[in-house]
Amino acid sequence: MLSPWALGVQADPALTSNAVLVGLALIAVTMGAMLVPRAWEEWSEALVGLWLMESPWVAGFAGQRQAVLSALITGAAVVALAMWTLPSDPDYRNWLNDEPTPH
Repeated sequence: MLSPWALGVQADPALTSNAVLVGLALIAVTMGAMLVPRAWEEWSEALVGLWLMESPWVAGFAGQRQAVLSALITGAAVVALAMWTLPSDPDYRNWLNDEPTPH
């Protein structure tokens, strides 16, 4: 969320708004995961990470090398952590094994 200021590229409105919105989305998904833990939060985090990885080209800041690297590395880390956590989620394990979710 603070990467545009850390990288000194906050003058680019597309880049800055994308970073802030992605940061807020990750915070919202994380808060949702803490309040209502379900498998959806890992999938949501993975989708946000994938968006972050393709956002330099979609949002038009692909010419800023530091910002692209930041988006790619951070997005890949978010996706990797979400996929790493997913197998530990009981909802996902039950769905994968076609078992009812325990309540």
